[in-house]
Amino acid sequence: MAVALSKYSDIQVDVYEAAGQFSEVGAGIGMWPRTWNIMESLGLTEDLAKIAVISPTDIPKVAFTLRKGDEPIGHTFHQLITPGMITFHRPDFQAVLLLHLSSTSCRTHTAKRLKTYLYGQGSASKSESSLLPIHLHFQDGTTATCDLLIGADGVRSAVRATMLRDLATKAQSEGHTQEAQEALAGVDPVWSGLSMYRTIFPSQTLSQQLPGHRVLHDPMIYVGRNTQITAYPISRGTGINFAATRSHWEQENTLFEGPWVQDVSRDELLHAFDRWEPEVVALFQSIEGLNRWAMHTVRPLRSYVSERVALIGDSAHAMLPYQGVGAGQAIEDAFLLATLLGHSVTTPATLSRALKVYDAVRRPFSQHVLETSRENGQLFTLNYPGLTFGTPQENRDAKKLQKLQDLCNRVRKNWEWCWLTTLDADLERAVKMLENGSQ
Repeated sequence: MAVALSKYSDIQVDVYEAAGQFSEVGAGIGMWPRTWNIMESLGLTEDLAKIAVISPTDIPKVAFTLRKGDEPIGHTFHQLITPGMITFHRPDFQAVLLLHLSSTSCRTHTAKRLKTYLYGQGSASKSESSLLPIHLHFQDGTTATCDLLIGADGVRSAVRATMLRDLATKAQSEGHTQEAQEALAGVDPVWSGLSMYRTIFPSQTLSQQLPGHRVLHDPMIYVGRNTQITAYPISRGTGINFAATRSHWEQENTLFEGPWVQDVSRDELLHAFDRWEPEVVALFQSIEGLNRWAMHTVRPLRSYVSERVALIGDSAHAMLPYQGVGAGQAIEDAFLLATLLGHSVTTPATLSRALKVYDAVRRPFSQHVLETSRENGQLFTLNYPGLTFGTPQENRDAKKLQKLQDLCNRVRKNWEWCWLTTLDADLERAVKMLENGSQ
């Protein structure tokens, strides 16, 4: 968001980072052509190409190989051939973004975790709040002010919590009880019923376990009953990004008991994935340490904006990772919103109009992606209605092979927007709406 806004010299940006320094969890990030086009618009592709595993290209190639691996002898059943997903080590990607922040129009602040915000020094009427600065209150007791607040503070967003509680209070005062309850339901994230084991390990370690392992060169998706693994090379092939899912769909939208992120032993992973094929076991044996993440999502919101406050990324639409587009959707939010804010017709007095256009264009699309990412998760864990599987012996007959083909057809249909479409049409539509004064 800050990089996109840096293009507009008349916009002063302050970035408040909760951590003591700008750093990232050492995981991989994937970028499809739709997102890469935005990177080109921002002038980032030259530096990003230097940290990619392979150079970006428009030539179709195998983006992922899909393999059923929850049995002694695995079965490759599909190769997803696309213009390609580009993979990075997440800290490397963040370093490029920081390199491109404007030193004149963007100020960064660390160790600033937001607690809440208010219009003015306290409560204000709607007419008054349109004129008052937004006061930010941080957990360390300090404050700051701004004209526009963009919440990019993740699935546990304090901006979302404050915004939705304010909207619920307003709806309740107007007698809209159901609307108030709906707003409050979106304050806290909910457990998806899925947990993910995540780690990164050296490619050399995997090569020693199983020389020539396919993950050393090719991104893989291994599917299994209530289990799934995604693994691919990062850091120009020197590391392997590993993510394994254990699903309990019957517990979706419940309260997760315990820490969301926890260090666990490799034995727990081996227990959850017992009887998997040898090449997957080689991945497990390459792991030295890993975390288990309880994956949480955000219920679909009625709006991503309120007056001069907007939500982007996970704070607005935290989703499951089964299209590899969580970061990409945040980038689309940021680029489209920055374009509207930087437009000549947007002034301090018309900020709320720009936010309403952003919400009208981005919310339906991102919520559709949220739903199809969830569906892909059901497909990859063999939980999609009508596409479940029996014992490994039963999985080899023609009927089971047809189910695998049906599975990959649905996965591709859900996913192909990533490489067949661009943001351009939505961006053009949003600008026209802004210029015409429509919302």
